[in-house]
Order: sequence, then C-alpha cells, then structure tokens
Amino acid sequence: MISVETGMVLAAGLGMRLRPLTESKPKALVTVQGRTLLDRALDHLESVGVKRAVVNTHHKAEMIERHLSDRKTPAITISHEPTLLDTGGGVAKALPHLGEPFFVINSDAVWLNGRVPALTRLASVFDPERHDAALLMQETVPAVGYEGRGDFFLDALGVPRRRGENEVVPFLFAGIQLLSHRLFAGEPVAPYSMNRLWDKAIAQGRIVAIVHDGTWYDVGTLAGLAATESRLGELWFPR
Repeated sequence: MISVETGMVLAAGLGMRLRPLTESKPKALVTVQGRTLLDRALDHLESVGVKRAVVNTHHKAEMIERHLSDRKTPAITISHEPTLLDTGGGVAKALPHLGEPFFVINSDAVWLNGRVPALTRLASVFDPERHDAALLMQETVPAVGYEGRGDFFLDALGVPRRRGENEVVPFLFAGIQLLSHRLFAGEPVAPYSMNRLWDKAIAQGRIVAIVHDGTWYDVGTLAGLAATESRLGELWFPR
C-alpha cells in the first residue's frame, strides 16, 4: 500500500446553507459534539500518519488561522484565497505544498470509521500507475441528515458514473478523496469545481471509488447538523 504523508482540508467556503451560524464564524469552525469540523478532519489525517496538511481559507480566514495556531500535528500550512477558487482551483493553488499522492477532505465531512479507517482504505485501492483519483462514496439511504438524490452509480470494479438529470442513484460523494498531481496537469489556478477534474478522470479511466463502511453524517445544512448532533449524542450518551 502506498504511503500518504500530506493532505488538505477545504475550509474556504462561505457556508451559506449553515447561516446564521456562519455569519459569525467560518463553516470549518462550526462544532459537532464540542469539536470543530476542521479539527475532526485534521484528526482523521493525523490518525493515519499524515505529517503535513494544507488548510485553505477565505471567509473569516483570520479566525481559522488563530484557531490553528496552537495545533502541533499535523504541521499546518495556510493557503489563503483572496478570491474564492472553489474546490478545484483551491487544490490547484495548494499543490506546491502537497506530496504525491495526497488526501483532500471537505471540512464538512463528518464520519466514523469502520473496521479499517476510510483514509487507509482509499490508499489501499489507489494504484499510482492506473489512477489519478480515488473517491470515497456513501450510500444515500443510511447517510444521516442527507435528503438528496445521490451523485453516482458505481460498477462492480468501483468505476463511477454520474447521475443523469432525472435519475436517483445509490451513492453520494462523501467529501473524502485521494488525488495525484497528474489530475491537475494543464489546469489553472482559477475558480472551478473538482467535478470538472473528476469528469476528465472518468473519461480517461483514471478514477476509482469505494463505498464507506462506517457511518457518515451530512452537516452541510442546519437540519443535517441537528440530526448529526442528535445521533452522535446517542452514541456517546446512550439513553
């Protein structure tokens, strides 16, 4: 299995769906059961041996920098975006600080691992010769707080296919991925979504996906955040 020593947490978003909470703080500093979303993501990276992590910032960036100033591990590099670059452009800007390959975690991805950590499972299926991206998927039905129509189908080999306009599909992107610098070859540092790069990798047969075998929580909305708090509270403090 490959060794992954660097990762990135996407923390620059405006968190519009979490207003009014995000009017006074960035989404990454919203707490779940008393721990910030940002620290939860960094904890996952640290737990699998990641030594260095990039955190991108934009909205209320100074609050994130201040929050991270006391954290010792992993070593943090801030990638500030004066203009919001979206997910793809944000990662492209941070590439000089990232090794090969590297994890990327959405700051609002909250999950509990199964028997093997999800990040370790991603590293185990990523073949540097064959893949430019490995994505973690989550089944839509058991996803806590999720009410969408899904993002992808997966075939028996773990190859994703996007949902058609009128389709309902069984898997959603869980906000956790392992990427190669190759995926960004020829791409600018400009605002664009990772979706563009995934589509390129799908077309080239350079992507693989696995399904999460633990519990996953959608905290991107106020309703999802409340559901997550309730479910995690039942786990930690059962009635």
